[in-house]
Amino acid sequence: MGRLFRWFSKPLLAIQDSEKAHARSLLMLRIASSNPVFRAILRLLYKPKKNLPMHCFGLEFDHPFGIAAGMDKRAEALRGWESIGLAFSEIGGVTMFEQAGNPKPRMFRHGADRSLVNRMGFNNPGSEKVAQQLQRSGPQSKPVWANLGKSKLTPLEDAASDYSTTMDCLWPYVDVFVINVSSPNTPGLRELQHGDHLKGILTSCIDVNQRNSQQQSRPKKPLLIKVAPDLSTDELDAIVDTAMACEIDGIVATNTTLNRPNQEHNVYKQQGGCSGSPLRQQSTEMIAHIYSYTKGKLPIVGVGGIMNAEDAWEKITAGATLLQAYAGFVFEGPGLTKSIVHGLHRKMRQHNMDTLSEAVGLNHRQSS
Repeated sequence: MGRLFRWFSKPLLAIQDSEKAHARSLLMLRIASSNPVFRAILRLLYKPKKNLPMHCFGLEFDHPFGIAAGMDKRAEALRGWESIGLAFSEIGGVTMFEQAGNPKPRMFRHGADRSLVNRMGFNNPGSEKVAQQLQRSGPQSKPVWANLGKSKLTPLEDAASDYSTTMDCLWPYVDVFVINVSSPNTPGLRELQHGDHLKGILTSCIDVNQRNSQQQSRPKKPLLIKVAPDLSTDELDAIVDTAMACEIDGIVATNTTLNRPNQEHNVYKQQGGCSGSPLRQQSTEMIAHIYSYTKGKLPIVGVGGIMNAEDAWEKITAGATLLQAYAGFVFEGPGLTKSIVHGLHRKMRQHNMDTLSEAVGLNHRQSS
């Protein structure tokens, strides 16, 4: 199915506006997965035949691979992600207030480099409407994550309230929360990765988590931080120190980058964050550093440039327990999940491993 996508669907998508192509693909998946017959066909075509069970954040995953934030901002296609075999899906970014995002055009593709540049700006219907959509969707068979962003209108000094209000609104319907303080497309947002700003956001969200857990007699939800790949080593270490001091459950590494592989192509002259293949090495190096710095004690979700099983294995052996993709699905299509899971299974067998968890951080053990 991957070849069919590259031969037929990919050329058609390439001549469309990037954001419109994204919206059409999401609509098709939502419509197809709304019908039990079509859901069964999707599972037959795209669901991996192998299970690579992973236990992380107190949850069980069929395998380590899920969809990254930005693909399904409104939580419209949750059944669809499960139907094409993903182990979990991340909705959003969701902000407290509804917002239209930045002016269009704001998403750009470089097909030859398999890269994207976007400056979407957290366009989403706001936390209340997303909560209503999640309620209508009902319980899901796979974990649902929510990416929390700051509303553009909210001053930085009020960011903690913005994040925690969104978390409070979504809490009954979401399994894992990701605090996104690293998008390059909201002015000043990356300042929230540092010092008292970050500690205030984490503390406020932890309080909301504790209160909802007690009121609803349910376990607390895992709380993660998503970091930028453009941090210095000292800045990253300070964020990790704060996360561990606050007993945050994990790190998502990484968001999009402000770096460009070159400045020659018009796509790379656009403002915004770059993702896809050019981000792969930068993301993997950050994963390796976090794993080494924390001695493997803080679970890492690896995202950035995963296009095939080799890329996925690289991130797992660097220290990632779970994986996510966005650009990979744009350029490789819905068959990416099966390709990666089956490829990881082969890698595991080549290394005489009984479980994939044995591969997490393998590079560090081999070099020690």
